Amino acid sequence: MLERVRETLADLAPEHLALVGDIGGTNARYGLVDLSADTPEILDAHGYLTSDYPRSYDSVSAYLERVGLKRPPHLAVIAVAGPIVDGAIRFTNLDWELSESALVDMGFDGARLLNDYAALALAAPLLEAGDTHQIGGPATVPPQKSIAVLGPGTGFGVSALGRDGTGHAAMATEGGHVAFAPVDEVEIEILRILTRKFGRVSVERILSGPGMCDLHDALCEIDGKGAVHRDPAEITRRAVEGDQSALRTVNRFCGILGSVAGDIALTFGAQGGVYIGGGIAPRILDILDASPFRERFEDKGRFRGYLEAIPVKVILRPYAALLGAAHAPRLLALG
Repeated sequence: MLERVRETLADLAPEHLALVGDIGGTNARYGLVDLSADTPEILDAHGYLTSDYPRSYDSVSAYLERVGLKRPPHLAVIAVAGPIVDGAIRFTNLDWELSESALVDMGFDGARLLNDYAALALAAPLLEAGDTHQIGGPATVPPQKSIAVLGPGTGFGVSALGRDGTGHAAMATEGGHVAFAPVDEVEIEILRILTRKFGRVSVERILSGPGMCDLHDALCEIDGKGAVHRDPAEITRRAVEGDQSALRTVNRFCGILGSVAGDIALTFGAQGGVYIGGGIAPRILDILDASPFRERFEDKGRFRGYLEAIPVKVILRPYAALLGAAHAPRLLALG
């Protein structure tokens, strides 16, 4: 496969190539796009653990070396987890920096950073049936309605794709840092416990990998027990296996995710659907289906009917953000 990619690249001039990337707190994923093609197609995709590289630029160089490119492609379009200020980012959940100017210094002719969930929003309308898993709502929605994208991973990402029938625009947000709103006595107590630990409790403090551990600790404290599990991967694995302590945590996690997803759908008027990205949801699909997620998504008082008409889809396609980044050069008037 890699040899075939290298042969393809040998036939393409550098000015016809773009590097696309998706950097989160745990993984850095890269791919290449043929800019001369009628429809952007990802020629190759490969991921790296961010913990294996001291700097973001080292992971970029490792990928270019992997595919055998002697010089950087024409463009770099990289989706990043966190706020972008003046073409640069200090990652929220990672001790890395990245800037468009430094990418140009590496040899790219042009570079653009975009929010990772904005890239997912660009990808959402391009996903096919096998790329998603639906949790409730209708099979079809009115065309050209806005879409919301959110998801728990190392952090909690939120974005939207605004559509009005004449065009669309991806909106980058930091919606994962809005305040957590409890809906019952258990969650009020969870909020009290986490407030003692953090002061302010955002959605991301619960709906993320680290947040799942804190949620588990809080639920164990409410029960007067010591925390049993310390790692989000262990919690989800044991929940899938039927461990009651882990399953209680994951069910509560899913319920809170449903409430937050419903709020986000209302905020963005996401009648075109809500998409869930991130690495956690695909690992717990059966639990998510059986959990209070959908009921809490729809439980918005007078707007229950509005939410009932909105499908929720978990993104299963690997490297989906790269698909969105691959379409960004034309949308952003690059190249």
